[in-house]
Amino acid sequence: MQFKSKVLLVSLGLAGALLTGCSSVDLNPNGPDSQYAGDPFSNPNSPLSQQSIYFAFDSYTVPAESQAMIEAHAQYLATHPSATVVLEGNTDERGGREYNLALGQKRSDSVENRLQLLGVPADRMESVSFGKERPRAMGHDEESYQQNRRVDIIYRTK
Repeated sequence: MQFKSKVLLVSLGLAGALLTGCSSVDLNPNGPDSQYAGDPFSNPNSPLSQQSIYFAFDSYTVPAESQAMIEAHAQYLATHPSATVVLEGNTDERGGREYNLALGQKRSDSVENRLQLLGVPADRMESVSFGKERPRAMGHDEESYQQNRRVDIIYRTK
């Protein structure tokens, strides 16, 4: 009788320990990023979720800190042959219309050239400029200007 009580007590203790241990098990078999599975563009941990390259004032030189993101997009394009991109060059509001259209074009062309150097065929990219016509931020301060000096990478499928 006393033996059965000890066995029952030990069994209950083991069951309790097992249940307590289960609370830390990841119930998602695909890992923490599986909610984004199949869509790397909306996964905040993926460099593909970043689709804007920001430029310094009056510059069309691709910043060094954007290189890893551009490489990730080049790799994605290499493994997804039906995907194409439109590279949309933008500027802040300072300067004339023609000047900003030309600067936006130089920015989108510089990103296109960088992607070509990484192996993306030119026929899978289109480089356009919107100049100052499509601001992301509507303010008239440096913070807004920084958000507007950019190239957006827009994906399309054939």
